[in-house]
Amino acid sequence: MGMPRLIEQDPAVRRVALGSAGGFLAFGFGAGLSRYAPGTVGTVVAVPIAVLLKQLPPSLFWILWVALTAAGVWFCETASRHLGRKDPGGIVWDEMVGFWLLAGILPFDPAWWLAGFLAFRLFDIAKPWPIRGLERRLEGGWGIMLDDLLAALYALAALALLSRALSWPWAIT
Repeated sequence: MGMPRLIEQDPAVRRVALGSAGGFLAFGFGAGLSRYAPGTVGTVVAVPIAVLLKQLPPSLFWILWVALTAAGVWFCETASRHLGRKDPGGIVWDEMVGFWLLAGILPFDPAWWLAGFLAFRLFDIAKPWPIRGLERRLEGGWGIMLDDLLAALYALAALALLSRALSWPWAIT
């Protein structure tokens, strides 16, 4: 009985994830190769990148975010097609872009980012209405990306409501 393998062993998945720049990005710089909770691991990888992005002027942040999202639609679709699967769990660029959306709006504060991280993961995993239905109906790169963007918006809405309900002085406005 050996140590459990923490990294995906499927050669087709590894070939797509490591065989091209687009695959490497779609798999979150390799984070999506985690056999356990790849979406969460991909979101963890997104955090230090979000710290760097948050240092940019807001207009540049949002221009870059739109560009990274649009590029992600393309290379997530390409990676998905190469694997012959609609939305492979190892593709985590969508989680990364979703977290960067949160980071762009939330205050640059560790407590807010932790709350955002947890809320985002909760909504991404639970997929409340209409996320699950849209994920089933949409194909390709937008089908992969949209559920995480909606999960980020749900997380933002939940945090905004919570901050107002608790009258936090640093409420999201």
